[in-house]
Amino acid sequence: MRVVAMPHDANMHGDVFGGWIMSQVDLAGAVCATRRANGRVATVAVNSFLFKHPVFVGDLLSIYADIVRVGNTSITVNVECYAERSQLETDIVKVTEATLTYVATDDQRRPRPLPPLIDAVDDQA
Repeated sequence: MRVVAMPHDANMHGDVFGGWIMSQVDLAGAVCATRRANGRVATVAVNSFLFKHPVFVGDLLSIYADIVRVGNTSITVNVECYAERSQLETDIVKVTEATLTYVATDDQRRPRPLPPLIDAVDDQA
């Protein structure tokens, strides 16, 4: 996922709010978890969250998510966030790393089992 930090995402000094960054990380993790769950998920835990460097207005954030654990109803996702700072020379800095856990939910928002992974079938005969 990629997003540009805008002035309304920052304080008066141009530093982007940590809560805004957390929101973007949660969105990226949820996209990954939703695909694996084949449907609705809810964030149930922020297992770890580390702000390594500040994010500034105008930074282009690239956010990467990978599944690291799958349970019966839960999916744990590692998320890394990099800021591309375009000055005279492009500088890319890892600004955030986090681990979040999501749970697959049904239409009544209750936990539901994850669907099994379906192996690709070789259609060549």
